[in-house]
Amino acid sequence: MDVLITYDIADTEGAGGVRLRRIADVCEKYGQRVQFSVFECRLSATRLARMIGEVADVIDHERDSVIVYRFSGKIDDATLRLGRTHGRKLGQPWLL
Repeated sequence: MDVLITYDIADTEGAGGVRLRRIADVCEKYGQRVQFSVFECRLSATRLARMIGEVADVIDHERDSVIVYRFSGKIDDATLRLGRTHGRKLGQPWLL
């Protein structure tokens, strides 16, 4: 399933900065960054549940915000990109 993960960490200093780096690390493990706090992911239901659990363990539930958008089809079918885009589409292989 394709999902879009967005997050807003309340502050970027001290503990907030640590949470910001940790949430980015979790999201990068599961998907592709498309903007500073936005990630596209293609995940099984099991991996999505695992990622949500990891995210929930990182955030301050009183101050931070994370939104997970689930798409019934491919995320590209519901996406219009304007301006600079990222280098590859979700699911495309890396060429090294």
